[in-house]
Amino acid sequence: MEMAGLCFLSALVFLFWCWIGHIYRRARCCPGFVGAPGKERAVAAGPSPVALLITAHPDDECLFFAPALLRLGAQRLPVRLLCLSTGNFYNQGEVRKKELLQSCAVLGIPPYHVTILDHRDLPDHPGVQWNPELIAELILRYIKMHQINLVMTFDENGVSGHVNHSALYYAIRRLYSERKLPNECQALILESTNVFRKYISILDLPISWLKPHNVMFILQSHEYQQARAAMFCHQSQLLWFRHIYLYLSRYMVINTFHLLSR
Repeated sequence: MEMAGLCFLSALVFLFWCWIGHIYRRARCCPGFVGAPGKERAVAAGPSPVALLITAHPDDECLFFAPALLRLGAQRLPVRLLCLSTGNFYNQGEVRKKELLQSCAVLGIPPYHVTILDHRDLPDHPGVQWNPELIAELILRYIKMHQINLVMTFDENGVSGHVNHSALYYAIRRLYSERKLPNECQALILESTNVFRKYISILDLPISWLKPHNVMFILQSHEYQQARAAMFCHQSQLLWFRHIYLYLSRYMVINTFHLLSR
């Protein structure tokens, strides 16, 4: 009985992945983005768009944003990464910086497009509230320096509830509401889901597809393997529960974003 259940579940997952291939052929959306028909919006408009992913720790880029990075890379859109800490909570900062560069290489981001900050007021710590004003200042300086016109980061719940993740949203929210972002720069906020949806992997696809969103990125099976390979670069973080996460998390195959609005 158990074997029959596993076979049925495997067949169901396989069918969903086949459906993804069908969606890629049929979806009507702007280049590089997959979204429900009628829900797409052009982002990063301009002659030479440059995207910036802002994360809090090394490994955020593959645990939460791999679908977006791989799909943007497939469209040859230049992507930069700004990581606001070295992930030094367990005194592994130097190791984790090297792992981040390796992960980014797998995800298609060259090392010269990766910036890792080590600011004394932005420690990797779930009990420390980062100052949104300081973060906003650092982000704005980076955006202007590199002429960024598309920013991606967490929403207020930070997917995992980590306060360092949430702080990034409040910094971007501050820049946007105070109209400090350049006019051509738009911000995409990664949707946090409930625990049930978070851990049903590709089975969350119909829910994600039907719920409101501005942009959706979906990985096919071979791209999912690439996302897993990126996470395996973070050897210092591969605890037992992370292996489970790689198989069950919908963020390894699906990203849905909302366009930040005033």
